[in-house]
Order: sequence, then C-alpha cells, then structure tokens
Amino acid sequence: MKKGLLIALEGPDGSGKSTQIKMLSNYLENKGYKVLVTREPGGTKISENIRNIILDNNNAEMSSVCEALLYAASRAQLIEEVIKPALEDGTIVLCDRFVYSSIVYQGIARGIGVKEVQCINDIALNGVKADLTLMINVEYEKGLERKCSQRKLDRLENCGSDFHKKVYNGYQQLAKELNNIVTIDGNNTLDYVHNKIVNEIESFLK
Repeated sequence: MKKGLLIALEGPDGSGKSTQIKMLSNYLENKGYKVLVTREPGGTKISENIRNIILDNNNAEMSSVCEALLYAASRAQLIEEVIKPALEDGTIVLCDRFVYSSIVYQGIARGIGVKEVQCINDIALNGVKADLTLMINVEYEKGLERKCSQRKLDRLENCGSDFHKKVYNGYQQLAKELNNIVTIDGNNTLDYVHNKIVNEIESFLK
C-alpha cells in the first residue's frame, strides 16, 4: 500500500468510537499495517488547545458559528500537521470523528445549515477526504447514559437531550443520503461491534 488510508469513525456521544478505534488499531498493527490513531477536535498541540476551549463548560456563551469555526480550525491544523504527512507515508489513519461530525453537530443540530458548515470546512479539509467512514449507531439516550457513568460531561455533552436527539437524527439523515457511510449497530457487545468493523475494513482493503 503506497498511499495511506483515512478511516473515520463517527457516531453520537457514547457510541463507543474511542474503544473501537483502539481495538481496530491493535488488529491492523497485528496484520502488519502502519497505523496512526488521532481524534477530533485535537491530535496536535494547537488542535488540543482548541479542543479545550470548545469543550470547556465555562464557555457556555459560545455562539454556534464560533463553535463551527473552531472545529474547522482544529481540523485544518490536524490535516496539515498529522494526517497529510501520515497518508503520504503509507499509514492507515484512524480518526475519532471527522468532518461529518461538524455537519451533524453544527450544521444540523445547531441549525447553521449543512451547506454552510460544508463551506466552512472545504478550506480546512484542503482536498483531504476520508476513504471510509464507519458510523457506530446507538440511541442517544443510551449513549448519554454511558457518558454519565464514565466521567463528568463536557460542554457539548451537557447540551441537553433535545440537542442530542437532533444529533442522532442528523446521523440517520446522513447515513440515508450518503452512500459512503457504513452503519454499524453499536447496541451489541464490544467484540461483536469490533468484528463487524473488521469485516467492513477487510472488505474495503480487498
């Protein structure tokens, strides 16, 4: 594999993306692939600083447009500093969230508009697209219950059930409208979900 691959894992809060990315990374490394795991927002010093601003509960007055622009800024830095060099080096990049998160969270749930958020991110993406997007699907109530049991909720997670219902519905909408999103049922055991993801990855790599 000369050129690397960008695989994005998407889904509502509490869908289990982070856990599944670790399991997938171990699987691919054991198969002999060079793998890099990163996340959004974050993945670089600058992007992690932006992440802290976005998710800080003390920033409750943040406007939706400001939020969308901060996500795009974090993404732009991650792409230039980490993702593009890794892809050029033949690495499989596993990204915990990518641009579809912005489209769902800010474009749909915040009501900015899908086209508007896509426009903001066209510059940030600089031509980079995910080769494969896996969306782990769980009901938003279940996802929030998982998060509440794990740690204190951040600013986005604290936006209330109506917001998270819009996020959930937004992901369902995208999955229906776009043919490049593979939906994985996240309501089963970790191993079951992992095996489903592996099957999709193996089919894609072939």
